Amino acid sequence: MAAVPSPTSSFDRLYQTLARALIAKLSSGKYAVGDRLPAERELSIEYDVSRPTVREAIIALEVQGLVDVRVGSGAYVKRVPGKTEIPGFNITAFELTEARLLFEGEAAALAASQITDEELNELDALVRAIAAENLSKGGSERADRAFHLSIAAATRNAAIVNTIKELWNLRANSPESALLHEKARTANIKPVVDEHSAIVDALRNRDPAAARTAMRMHLSAVLDSLLFAT
Repeated sequence: MAAVPSPTSSFDRLYQTLARALIAKLSSGKYAVGDRLPAERELSIEYDVSRPTVREAIIALEVQGLVDVRVGSGAYVKRVPGKTEIPGFNITAFELTEARLLFEGEAAALAASQITDEELNELDALVRAIAAENLSKGGSERADRAFHLSIAAATRNAAIVNTIKELWNLRANSPESALLHEKARTANIKPVVDEHSAIVDALRNRDPAAARTAMRMHLSAVLDSLLFAT
């Protein structure tokens, strides 16, 4: 079993370390353009890492134009990197959703004690808009974004609003995150209306613990859907 090399930086996540190992193999000539990389299960066993870690590493290689991922077939070498090429990494959809789970769960709990009836009515309207967007071709998620930012605004805390807004900006602007969310849309994965309704119900009851739980359950489900999309 091959060991994943020690991280080159104390800030490296495991998928980055694995991606560097795979890039080194590409640079060494282990694989040529057009070759298929070992299957996810094989890489997971070879490097003793989880399959989600393998998926994040492959997405990182895909963003850098090194592999072409074909649904149901695998990852094929698209370009061999130069030996001096330095790999770059951005924020992945998994990292981003983990951060959202932490911040937005607590934001929902705080909002439960601050939210007004008018804001609750606005959230009801946004849940209906999410349902309508799910029926439209193209899969716009503007209503979903507005829903989450409205809850942030209900905290009455500008720092929380700015933090959650930046997380949503990263969702679109980080190449790794944008790619995986695009894969999710292609797989017809859309915001789940019932999960959003459960959040509103908890907020309407002014129950911070229930609001936190509903938001965390929703974002945990988002993580599961991202794993499915890969």
